[in-house]
Amino acid sequence: MLLDAASLYFRAFYGVPTSVTSPDGRPVNAVRGFLDMTARLIGAHSPERLVACWDDDWRPAFRVAALPSYKAHRVAAEGGEEVPDELGPQVPVLVDVLAAAGLARVGAPGYEADDVIGTLATRARGPVDVVTGDRDLFQLVDDARGVRILYTARGGINDLDVVDESAVAEKYGIPGRAYADFAVLRGDPSDGLPGVSGVGAKTAAALINAFGSLAAIREAAARTAVPTAPLTAAVLKKLHAAGDYLDAAPAVVAVVTTIDLPPVDGALPRSPADPDALAALAEAHGLQNSVRRLGATLGWAPDVLG
Repeated sequence: MLLDAASLYFRAFYGVPTSVTSPDGRPVNAVRGFLDMTARLIGAHSPERLVACWDDDWRPAFRVAALPSYKAHRVAAEGGEEVPDELGPQVPVLVDVLAAAGLARVGAPGYEADDVIGTLATRARGPVDVVTGDRDLFQLVDDARGVRILYTARGGINDLDVVDESAVAEKYGIPGRAYADFAVLRGDPSDGLPGVSGVGAKTAAALINAFGSLAAIREAAARTAVPTAPLTAAVLKKLHAAGDYLDAAPAVVAVVTTIDLPPVDGALPRSPADPDALAALAEAHGLQNSVRRLGATLGWAPDVLG
């Protein structure tokens, strides 16, 4: 099980009231929510391994160089990602708690969590569940390898949409492995991805179904002399006008699957990696109940916090 960590801690922050605080009054809603969600996911799905995948770079330079609009609307005035004031200080606490608990956390300099997820999913020798609220990761679904997405957007962690190739096909009307090309054509405002102006989801799906891939669509557009549906004269004009965008966008949308990551075990800890540190963190931040719930799910001794 691969967790899109930022997706989950943002969801926890907005789903758990900021009135949930540490003994000194600081919000810990994102940390508690993340730990509780992780416990529920382990309890419901019984993964053999679990990795919290991290954004070491939420807006990688190679994506911005290709498409400057990529996530530009999320850049804070002082630079960096725009994060709620009450969430930012909680992220280092979560990092410390995961380390003390012994749950694997993996990032890679210059890459997003999506790319870490893509690399680990590609490496895996067995089935993989990816937990995320990010549709970009739909491109990883692979029925033959057992890679599927547990999508949180609809009802949260207790009502996940299981997204496999058939679910992608049913929702978008495209082959299950064609989501990345579909996203390039349609665009995604949440990531600053404009798409081809005037080409919506229906036209994008029709083009993919007719030609199979973005590369084949562009090749057909380049040699079409007599427009016919779905490459109508209007669509051809839009594709030609978007040529520079279509040159750049695939490298932005595509999840990297070849990061040179060290070996990652991810085995669920049978006991905390650092019981004393975990107990101290739980006490300092008022996380005792969440840590105990996580421990109970992992089979830790009941007195793990003393």
